[in-house]
Amino acid sequence: MSAPDLRDRVATLVSTATDGEVSTEEILAGGGSLAALGVGSLAVLRLIDALDDELGVQLDLDAPGSHLDDFDALVRTVQERAVRDD
Repeated sequence: MSAPDLRDRVATLVSTATDGEVSTEEILAGGGSLAALGVGSLAVLRLIDALDDELGVQLDLDAPGSHLDDFDALVRTVQERAVRDD
């Protein structure tokens, strides 16, 4: 999956994890802190499950460098782990 496609897909997963309270467009435009956009802890847990289910990428909430709050860092982490796991 190309980087722009992956970025869009992860933004969609984040939006879905928030039950649409934060739109894909807001996430893509914000590009920074998910918490600042209103993504709460329950949505982060849903996002972790969705990333595993949809992309086969496992993230640990407590792991150092998990990058679960910064959207662009999260996309980079997902891309790196998806390539590594292939």
